[in-house]
Amino acid sequence: MSEEVKNEEIVEEVCETENCETTEETVEITEEEKFASLDEEYKSVMEAKVAAAEAKALEAEDKFLRTHADFENIKKRLEREKYQAIDFASEKFAKDLLAPIDALQMALISANGDFDAKQVVDKLKEGIELTVKSFNTAFEKHNIVEVEYDEFNPEHHNAVMQVDSDDVQSGQIVMVMQKGYTLKDRLLREAMVSVAN
Repeated sequence: MSEEVKNEEIVEEVCETENCETTEETVEITEEEKFASLDEEYKSVMEAKVAAAEAKALEAEDKFLRTHADFENIKKRLEREKYQAIDFASEKFAKDLLAPIDALQMALISANGDFDAKQVVDKLKEGIELTVKSFNTAFEKHNIVEVEYDEFNPEHHNAVMQVDSDDVQSGQIVMVMQKGYTLKDRLLREAMVSVAN
């Protein structure tokens, strides 16, 4: 027998007694183990990436929810402030009307004093003039202006009657019965006037 055949028989006997596999099979098992270990590493890397992505998504969602809540709070606050501004828009004007009321009250108080009739009339006239002046000051401050009466304007004047007049041309204003006013160029009240025939 040749030496090679003897070696093969010895390897077979050793393998039978030790229950071993051939070299080719051992290599295949090692490669499978290699793939299994690589597969485990890949899985752990992918799981880490997924966990990081989920954490970023949760963080982004949290930021979105906080931003949305802040926006809703600002929106509610602005709505509330808008209604407060509407409710108190005339506060300045109301404060400016307190001076004319004070002047009227002072005129009433002075009328109750021990004065003769002429003095009472003079005091009342003075009080009324001060009150009108206070009203005009408040009106000017808030852009309330008396309409002009130079010539008849149907947008600002309401002709309630026509009269014959030698002094004024036909269609012109003869007399103002009730004054008209504008607020920042918007008509508040048209003037009641009489117009010449």
